Order: sequence, then structure tokens, then C-alpha cells
Amino acid sequence: MNKSIDILSIGEVLIDFIGHEVNTSINRTKDYHRFLGGSPTNVAVNASRLGLNSVLVASCGQDGLGDYIIRKLKANKVNTAQIGKSDTLPTSVIFVSKSTETPDFIPYRQADCEIYEEQLPDAVLAEAKIFHTTCFALSKNPARTTILNRAKRAKELGLQLSIDINFSERIWPNREEAKQVIKEYLSYDPLVKLSEDDCYRLFAEVKSEEFIFDYFHALGANTICLTKGKNGVVVSDVKEGLLFQKAIPLEEIKDTTGAGDAFWTGFLYAQLHEYDLNTSISIAQKLAAIKLQNVGRLPDNLEISKLISL
Repeated sequence: MNKSIDILSIGEVLIDFIGHEVNTSINRTKDYHRFLGGSPTNVAVNASRLGLNSVLVASCGQDGLGDYIIRKLKANKVNTAQIGKSDTLPTSVIFVSKSTETPDFIPYRQADCEIYEEQLPDAVLAEAKIFHTTCFALSKNPARTTILNRAKRAKELGLQLSIDINFSERIWPNREEAKQVIKEYLSYDPLVKLSEDDCYRLFAEVKSEEFIFDYFHALGANTICLTKGKNGVVVSDVKEGLLFQKAIPLEEIKDTTGAGDAFWTGFLYAQLHEYDLNTSISIAQKLAAIKLQNVGRLPDNLEISKLISL
């Protein structure tokens, strides 16, 4: 059956105010530049830039920043039909330090969590191939309940689920609650993306790769992708075992914000095109490398053929 939606990306849409001075703490940053942000939003935009049909399911405010979000999404050819606009809450914003490592941030969460089931009807699910979300999106109701309920339905309809476990205690202070919600979502066998930083924050201590993979496989995920920054990428797959790739060496890193989202979009793109896991990791790494060398979003002149010529 020919489905019209490649990726349903569900979760936070917000404005990232990214500091203009590199490696400067937020308390010393004077100038911020405005960017469309939110991990599922980045995935939806990146997917569209790769020629996929992506639909973003999210909510913003009835305000100037909300108007900016819709305008930018449409300019990037992302389907905005499932985006809600809150009558009572303003658009969520996050202030981010520009960093070559893991950036510092301060979230001001408002309308992003107002995601309701009517934004994800069966008719939309039935047209989609991948159902993607994040820990951030699952951290707060009503979005959490909506996403868990519709994830169950998506699984019944045969969609491939996906999650970025971008856990942060600043977004989700209750770790045990987070683990329970992740457990429920992972029971639907999503493709799992997480970073070493995410794991450190989720478990509040350094855990071995073996622990991490065993933990998430036991919850029901068959394919787990652990990104380790300059130390490369490890994928643990129930059928194929462990796969490791070194990081692509880069002379200069301009902006790490959104690099993980670029990586994961590349991985999902490759999976949609039925590439093997090694090829999927390579394509993902190439896209992340391009993002690390560009401030804000991916550049306009992306040539997919070059990305996937390995």
C-alpha cells in the first residue's frame, strides 16, 4: 500500500534563542538569534529537506512566535495541518548557549504540551510509515497521554515507531515517572536513539554500554542507537548484534544544537529506503557532520545523492 506520509513527527515545537557568542555561558551571552526549534520539529524539517513527506503534530501559541513557526515550517515544505494553536498559552521558547560541546539551556514551556488526540486521527496514522516522538514530548500532559494512546494505535496499524530519548531532568524532574513512560512506549518496539549525555541524565550516573543496551532491549526495543559524540556511534540490534562506526573527523564545529536530530533524520531516511544498519549509520553520520558545520538549520543546497553515496 502506498502511504502518503513518510514521517509523523510528534512533540515539541518551539523557538530556540541561540546565543551568538561561542562557548559563552548564558549569564554572559548578550545576543541571541532566533531559530525554529524542538527535536521533532527539527526531524520534520530535515526530513522534508531530504525529499520525504513529513507531518509535524505539535502546538504553539496564538502569537507572533506561533505565526513565525507556521511560516518557517511552510517555507520548509512541512505539512502543518496537524499543528494546534493554544488560545490560552504562548509559544514555548528555550534559550540556548552556543557550544561546541553539550549546550546549556533554559526552557520556558507553555503551549508545546497541548497536543490532543484529535490532532492524530486514525486517518492520518493510516497514511504514515514512521511515528516519531521524544522524551521531551512525553514529559508533560496532555501530550504524554495523547502520544502513548496514539502510539499504541500506530503499532496496531503497522507503523514503525521511533523515539529520541532526549531526557533532561530540567524538562522532566521525576526520573522514575520518566522511566515508566519510556517503558510503555518501548513496549511497541520503536527504533531508539539516545546519546551518552541522555543516559547520564536518565540514570543520574555513568552506565556501561552493556547496561544501556540490556536495559532498553529488555523494555522491548530491538534496535538501539547510542551516539557518543567524537567517539562515534554504536548500534545494538537484536538480530545483528553490535555495530560500531567512528565519528567523521571535523576540523571545525560551528554549532552542536540539532546535530542529534540531523543524525536521526538520516537514520530514519535510510531505514525508510531499506538500507542495512551500517549504511543507515553512515548516512546518519554524514547528515550530522553537515549540521555540526552550520549554525541553525541544515544548508539549502543538500544533495541527497552525495549524502548516500558511500
